Amino acid sequence: MRKRAGAPFYIFLSLFIFVIMFPFLWVFLTSIKPPIEIFAGFNWFTTNPSLNSYVSAINTRPLFLYIWNSIAVSTLTTVIAISVASLAAYSVTRLPIKFKGTILGIVLAAAMFPQIAIISPIFNLIQNLGLRNSYMGLVIPYITISLPLAIWILATFFKKIPFELEESAKLDGASPFQTFTKIIFPLAAPGVFTTGILVFIAAWNEYLFALTINSDDSWRTVPVGLSMYQSQYTLPWGDITAATVLVTIPIVVVVLIFQRRIVAGLTSGAVKE
Repeated sequence: MRKRAGAPFYIFLSLFIFVIMFPFLWVFLTSIKPPIEIFAGFNWFTTNPSLNSYVSAINTRPLFLYIWNSIAVSTLTTVIAISVASLAAYSVTRLPIKFKGTILGIVLAAAMFPQIAIISPIFNLIQNLGLRNSYMGLVIPYITISLPLAIWILATFFKKIPFELEESAKLDGASPFQTFTKIIFPLAAPGVFTTGILVFIAAWNEYLFALTINSDDSWRTVPVGLSMYQSQYTLPWGDITAATVLVTIPIVVVVLIFQRRIVAGLTSGAVKE
């Protein structure tokens, strides 16, 4: 018979959730305050809640266009990065290739370069290709950032799959690609899905490349778009917090819809072979 958790556990859990949710809670409470209360001092709640900041955030800048651009860029990045990373991770972990550790080490080393160190050659490449102010102009550098980490994460999941399944497929005449598509990839689907979510969020939150490559306002993504909410003498914190709440909703919805798959992917690596 299971022992029920006591009151201290639930108190600790409530405090933990409060600490985790505090930044978003504070942003939301600020977004419904009148501007005069935002700058008046520290107050948790307002006596005159208003949605004027949300209206201003939508009318001042093309916020929904920023959101659409981020969705398009992040989705393209995720699909391409996961497709390439899955094949690369399978080749390194499951096929008889020499120097596997060296290859993975080089891949990891590529992920260690700071963005500021590679932004100049990436910018020149994108400009020479004529891809500035376009989706692919951001997808290409985002793939260079996310691909090494995606390969490492997927390699961990592929290693956990028993090799006996692959040997049985070979005995049945399956090619390496058929083995990957029909056996390995479906079994590693939770890990692949979790890696895809991580790549999507990383692309959604990226700022430096988005600021440098897409200078046209119609091609800007959410992080850069939020930085455009400013005037000559002050920062409209009401508009900024309202816009922050609106752009956070898509990520929250995605996580809530697919939370079971995400948890399954995070815990699948703990299963014994």
